[in-house]
Amino acid sequence: MTESTDDILTRPLGVPEAKAPDQPDGRFGSVVAMLRRPKVAAGSIAAALAVSLGLVIALGDPQGGEPRAEAVIVIREAPARPAAPVAAAEAPVATTAPGQGQLQRSAEEIETASGVTVVRPLGSGPTDAVVIRVPPPSAPRLTAAPDSRITEPSRHGVLPKLGEGRVRALDVYARAEEPGSGPRIAVVVTGLGVGQAATAGATARLPAAVSLAFLPYGSEVERAAARARDAGHEVFLQLPMEPFDYPDSDPGPQSLLTALKGPENADRLGWALARFPGYVGVVNFMGSKLMADTAFEPILREIGARGLGFLDDGTGPKPATAPANKTRTPVARAEIVLDATPRAEAIDAALAQAEARARANGFALVSASGAALTVDRIARWARDLDTRGLRLVPASVALRGARDKRVSTAD
Repeated sequence: MTESTDDILTRPLGVPEAKAPDQPDGRFGSVVAMLRRPKVAAGSIAAALAVSLGLVIALGDPQGGEPRAEAVIVIREAPARPAAPVAAAEAPVATTAPGQGQLQRSAEEIETASGVTVVRPLGSGPTDAVVIRVPPPSAPRLTAAPDSRITEPSRHGVLPKLGEGRVRALDVYARAEEPGSGPRIAVVVTGLGVGQAATAGATARLPAAVSLAFLPYGSEVERAAARARDAGHEVFLQLPMEPFDYPDSDPGPQSLLTALKGPENADRLGWALARFPGYVGVVNFMGSKLMADTAFEPILREIGARGLGFLDDGTGPKPATAPANKTRTPVARAEIVLDATPRAEAIDAALAQAEARARANGFALVSASGAALTVDRIARWARDLDTRGLRLVPASVALRGARDKRVSTAD
């Protein structure tokens, strides 16, 4: 059928020519048109018919009655791609959901078994720094804690005790002094366990011979102390005690106070001692008033009776008269507080003073906080300590009778 000029000019663009009266209309029109084309292959006709019927059945005709343009699209199958080669040596990766099947050992168990310490900051992600410390083959390993020979249960948890044959936690859990000669310096870093970043920094950056003291309050204190011991540091427990300006300065809950009766302080002491295992002794946290009071005598006696030593960090004034120590609990007092003035040049000067004290007396015991600046200065100072003829030793040396006799003890 030939269109007239008027039909072409008046028909809207895109509207096909009107169908002949005998030409089927509606949704099957395109199929019938294809059937009338002799040059279309039978396979293409069958495929088009199947596709059209499927679409009609599934979707209906959403464009029924709308102008449309028809086209025949022949789809040829692409040649099959060869399968990607699989490496013969590639081992299958087994994935096990948490709590299902047999789980592999945790990362912490692997670290403990190998002696490698991985320090991860809180909330660490893929891009956060992780410090990995691998001990040298000759590094001494600390005795695993808790040791059943020197522990006993209590209502607060496991407590240290004096074992048969007077076996003490002070000896069992101490870090061995590495062989050598020359003046010795012992450093104890306090205030750890409550700030994860500071605790991780001290554990990873400080030499293993530096002793670390942990407060009993941190929710992760047991794990933090275990990681410190895995890294080779011997550890102490810090005991919160009453200072002179209490309650303006408050050591925290479960503090030992002069106003409390003996059993109450004993119970609070038991609570603190049960926070984590593996420590060689107790370090004061504040406590200047309690240590100068007679209320400290039974506390010191209980500490010694459990096979522990007591170390005064030197931050408070030295008592005019030392408390009675009838049981001869091992006691020592730090001679220098490295960061009493928390500035880099002041800390460096205190370290130089510690060196002079050690050269004069053969031994010096110093303390410091776990502040990042202090840890940084100690780490820098200790790098070439041996080239200056000095040695770092654990703080337990001051409590176990292995120190130079020319240095007086606090008992």
